[in-house]
Amino acid sequence: MNFSDQLISWYQVHKRDLPWRNISDPYRIWISEIILQQTRVNQGLDYYLRFVERFPDVETLAAAEEDEVLKYWQGLGYYSRARNLHHAARQIMQDFSGVFPTTYPEVLRLKGVGAYTAAAVCSFAFNLPYAVVDGNVYRVLSRLFAIETPIDSHSGKKEFDAVAQQLMENSVPSLHNQAIMEFGALQCVPVSPDCSVCPLQVYCKAYELNMVAQLPIKSKKTPVKQRFFNYLVINYNHHIFLQKRTADDIWKNLYEFPLIETDHLLPIQELLENEFFCQLFQGLEQVKIINISKPVHHLLTHRRISAQFITLQIAEKNEALHQFIEIPNAEIGDFAVSRLMEMYLKKEI
Repeated sequence: MNFSDQLISWYQVHKRDLPWRNISDPYRIWISEIILQQTRVNQGLDYYLRFVERFPDVETLAAAEEDEVLKYWQGLGYYSRARNLHHAARQIMQDFSGVFPTTYPEVLRLKGVGAYTAAAVCSFAFNLPYAVVDGNVYRVLSRLFAIETPIDSHSGKKEFDAVAQQLMENSVPSLHNQAIMEFGALQCVPVSPDCSVCPLQVYCKAYELNMVAQLPIKSKKTPVKQRFFNYLVINYNHHIFLQKRTADDIWKNLYEFPLIETDHLLPIQELLENEFFCQLFQGLEQVKIINISKPVHHLLTHRRISAQFITLQIAEKNEALHQFIEIPNAEIGDFAVSRLMEMYLKKEI
């Protein structure tokens, strides 16, 4: 029995029962792969089920409004994934007559689809011989062959891709790829893997050299940027005000309260003297600050956001407030918001 056969035998015994397995529908496999980028399986499962229930096929997703797609994505983060899914669904309708593409180059043309996702879809849906290399596979291969090339380097990506492709030869691509990914997720875990029960121990160079804990190697560490958000929760006659983010960032097209971004969270006196705050409420006689929340901290991949939510009551409106969307308080749940906003709303409303 060769390496791939042993890996697949392990997989047949230990694999998790997941709804995107044992199917060949490229649309649903694609949805699952996009959701599972930056998201753990146990978190992504419920989102996947809700998403495919509402958008069961390419045509339904393409016909939906982006706001609704973002609302179904709410809580998963990395909202560019949802925007790209929506764009790609419309791309399939336009460029492929609504039929999901069946070749690697065609799948790779879809918005938001890179080499990994294209390989996964083509392998799992069409059994095409493209090796899938995700974080789990990097870890398994780096340990099996004691590869010390950084996985986040250009040379590392080429080396791991070549090794993964070679290992898959003469195997069933869909089974081999799912097996090695699952092996990394369940057996060859990042910290303290149980090598004593590992069926691939005999092949493992890192085990032989006592290097398991050191692999894989990364060369870069992106610094975390700190940002400070002062949100204004403006109450007027049982209505509140929202704005839609237009900046080209991870929260693009999501809704939020009017925002003052500063280099620190503003104490009340600095808030009252802030230029944007003064312009926003210019001419209003009664602007009452009801509450300033405790700081809420939200950690993203390369940034840490500290936010406070300042609840205000006004008795009249001015021209400056017309730049925002005014909605009844009860309708806030209809709008797609960031995880940071969602955490506040669940606690306060």
